[in-house]
Amino acid sequence: MKTEALITMVAAQGIVIIMALYFFYKVLTIKPKEEPDSYRENDDETDRQES
Repeated sequence: MKTEALITMVAAQGIVIIMALYFFYKVLTIKPKEEPDSYRENDDETDRQES
């Protein structure tokens, strides 16, 4: 394998690994979104959506 091809392959794999690690880190450190409890808020409603 030529030197240029090896450098290109290693650079491409390095970029992909760095991006994957960055987004994996973001997923693990994101704060949970505050969402209302849909069951608790809909206790008094009798109408349900039909599937």
